[in-house]
Amino acid sequence: MLVQLQYLRAIAALMVVYFHAILQLAKVNPAIDATSFIYGETGVDIFFVLSGFVMWLTTSGRSMTPADFARKRIKRIVPLYWLATLFSAAVALIAPSLLKSTTFDLPHLMASLLFLPWINPVDPAMIAPVIVPGWTLNYEMFFYFVFALLLPIREDYRLPALFGVFAAILIICHLLPETTATKFYGQPIIFEFLAGVALGWLYGQKLLLPKRWAWVLLAVSFAFLFINEDLVRPDGRYYAWGIPAIFIVYSAVSIDFSKLPFVGWLNYLGDASYEIYITHAFTLAFLRIIANHFPIGPLQQPVIFVILCLVLSSIVGAIIHEIITPRRKVRIAGRPAT
Repeated sequence: MLVQLQYLRAIAALMVVYFHAILQLAKVNPAIDATSFIYGETGVDIFFVLSGFVMWLTTSGRSMTPADFARKRIKRIVPLYWLATLFSAAVALIAPSLLKSTTFDLPHLMASLLFLPWINPVDPAMIAPVIVPGWTLNYEMFFYFVFALLLPIREDYRLPALFGVFAAILIICHLLPETTATKFYGQPIIFEFLAGVALGWLYGQKLLLPKRWAWVLLAVSFAFLFINEDLVRPDGRYYAWGIPAIFIVYSAVSIDFSKLPFVGWLNYLGDASYEIYITHAFTLAFLRIIANHFPIGPLQQPVIFVILCLVLSSIVGAIIHEIITPRRKVRIAGRPAT
């Protein structure tokens, strides 16, 4: 795995944690107006582009059946997500006052476990599962499903086939009467995955940016990402947020990070980024409950609260990562190492 991908995963996960931490501030202290500091939702767009890139990178030039691909993706995604979903549903059933965006609803729970889009019972305007940030996984699993089905196609034709299938899905969703499914799958955000796949193809063909320009474009793309997040509403994210995210990934993979100092903690957080993403909602809810019931001075300070959210979410995600990820032994120069 390219180390810069791990770095970007960590950054994207922490961006999302920061975004939700800012949203929690109003619940901790209604007097705080932090609307000017709401950034980080675009971490999802970086994740989507990265996902497409990694899926192409890990399957290109290899013989992999749809079943093998699906098995690996399910093993990686499903256990923790199901556990977190069932735990959240149980809390919603037993102590509903603890949760602000979730209520127990059996059809909603079943749809969440199956990664199907469903109207959130708490907010009918929102298509989201029991764990609200899990809406991204509904897109992820849909992308994996289509990607897996097209794996038997010769690799030369796989990329245009992916674009053709997703374009057809988008068109069909807009032609059919509006339903929850057509509204959800008819969003152009799905093309961020395909952009990542295209970047994976470019990387495989060694069609990369010159190193000097890659650094410049990386900085400019991050700047545009934050600027556009402030200027453009989420319904325009596929171009205003997606395009900078595409160039962030393209710039990063064009740079040879093997010649740069290794940032171990950032690499580790990238490895644990999925666990951080899934569990951070619980961590933030815990901090919010603590801050509301025990109005400790530091917890009422916005900066300290947000820092605690970032640090504690990282720690919890890392602990879960250590628990559920088996230690794999590799052989280096004929000697076993961990």
